[in-house]
Amino acid sequence: MRIITYKRIQEFATKHEDSETPLNVWYHTTSAKVWKNLADIKQTYNSVDYVGNNRYVFNIKGNNYRLVVIISFNAQKVYIRFIGTHAEYDKINDLKNI
Repeated sequence: MRIITYKRIQEFATKHEDSETPLNVWYHTTSAKVWKNLADIKQTYNSVDYVGNNRYVFNIKGNNYRLVVIISFNAQKVYIRFIGTHAEYDKINDLKNI
């Protein structure tokens, strides 16, 4: 999978240093995968949630942080839409349009 954009991970890790290693592990693991559907993702990340409109939510660092992405299986691309604390994530009203 090609992840768009790594810069968001770097920016978030600057503010939340304890997220840097878990986010980099997620990035490198995901980059090495070829996913065709949710079942493929679940083989790698069992706790991933599909929230609709091609949006998927990953728990980062024991659920301290949340990562919301759009996945295009045909293009093999992952678009990072949100990285935040669990509390920030809980404030999102419409995950399907983030």
